Amino acid sequence: MSIQPLLEVEGLSLAAKPGGKILVDTISFTLNKGETLGLVGESGSGKSLTLRAVLGLLPRGVEKVGGAIQSGASSAMVFQDPRGALDPLCPVVKQLTEVVYYRQKLSRKASRAAALELLDRLGLPDSLKHTDRYPSQLSGGQCQRVVIAMALACKPGILLCDEPTTALDVTVQRQIIETISALQKELGFAMVFVTHNLAIAAAMCSKLCVMKEGRIVEQGEARALLQNPQDPYTQMLMNSVLPVPELEGSV
Repeated sequence: MSIQPLLEVEGLSLAAKPGGKILVDTISFTLNKGETLGLVGESGSGKSLTLRAVLGLLPRGVEKVGGAIQSGASSAMVFQDPRGALDPLCPVVKQLTEVVYYRQKLSRKASRAAALELLDRLGLPDSLKHTDRYPSQLSGGQCQRVVIAMALACKPGILLCDEPTTALDVTVQRQIIETISALQKELGFAMVFVTHNLAIAAAMCSKLCVMKEGRIVEQGEARALLQNPQDPYTQMLMNSVLPVPELEGSV
C-alpha cells in the first residue's frame, strides 16, 4: 500500500507579470509525513517563490501559470526576516496571543497561557511573562524564535522555513536549527527548508532539491546526493563551500 504524500507539487510554473518571464519552471517534488525537504541553490533560483506558492502567498507581480499543488495538511511559514514578519507597533506576547486565539479558538486567558508556554519552550526570557516587549526591544535571534512560535501556534502539519537563519550570527543559527529540529521530533510536522547553505541542508534535511534559474537540476536523498552529486551545478555548490583553514603551528 503506497503512502499518500503530505504535499505534492507537480509541474509548478511561476511567471512575472506583466511580461511573462518564467521564474519557476515546471518543478515537481513530494513531501511525506515527518520528512524534511531542502530546497537549495543560489539567490534568485526560485526557492523562496516556490515556498510562497505552496503557502498561497505569492508576491504582487508573480502568478502561477502552470502545474498543481496538493496538500494534505495545513501549512505555516517562518520568514527570513523576523523583524519584517512582526508588527513593530504591537508587543510580541500580545501578537502571539492573538494568533493562538484566532487559530486555536481558545479563550483570551487560555490563549495568553498557551502563548507564554510556547515562548518558554523556545527559550525566550521569562521576564516576558511580566513585561511584554516590542520587536525592536528584542535581539534578532529572539525575534526569530517569536516568529517560529507564531508559526507553531497555527498547529501546522507542514512548516515552511524560508532561510530562517540567514541574518543571524553563527552561534544563534545553530541554536535556532537545534530548536526547530527538536520541535519537529516532538510535534511531528513535516518541513520544507529553503537555504543556500549546504552545511545547514546536510544537517536538517532528509531529501534535497537543487534549484538553478527556476528549475530543479537534481534531487534525491540528502546524504547520497551530497556524497555523490551528479549535476555540474551541484558539484559547483559543493566545491564553493570554504574549508576551515589550518592554523599555523597546528598538528
